[in-house]
Amino acid sequence: MNGHDIALMAAGTIGSVVAVVHGVLTERLMVAPLRAVQPGPSAPIRRMVPLLLQFSTFNWFLGGLVLVAAALWLGSEAKLVAGLLVGSSYLAGAAGNLWATRGRHPGWALYALALALIAYGVAGPGA
Repeated sequence: MNGHDIALMAAGTIGSVVAVVHGVLTERLMVAPLRAVQPGPSAPIRRMVPLLLQFSTFNWFLGGLVLVAAALWLGSEAKLVAGLLVGSSYLAGAAGNLWATRGRHPGWALYALALALIAYGVAGPGA
């Protein structure tokens, strides 16, 4: 294991931890109040909105696990593919968060850090 693999693992850890915090906060601050609204939206909307709000949480968490697995077990080409796929998801999250909050939220900076670590990790020896 070299520094590039450690960078990929760190990016994956950041991504997964941020995803879990995102999921908990989304549930508490957005989903629970939506369920409490009376009379509230129709039944299909009540079922669909929480899934849509948590889709990014699932995607970012799984992406973090993929980066850790890539660092531990995969070759350089597979690390590059994993980095590109997960990095595109993290880039969308960082850009959207930065734009939506005008930089007043730590999520964009954490995913930007993860992106820098991914870039360094996939640029390692044998890449």
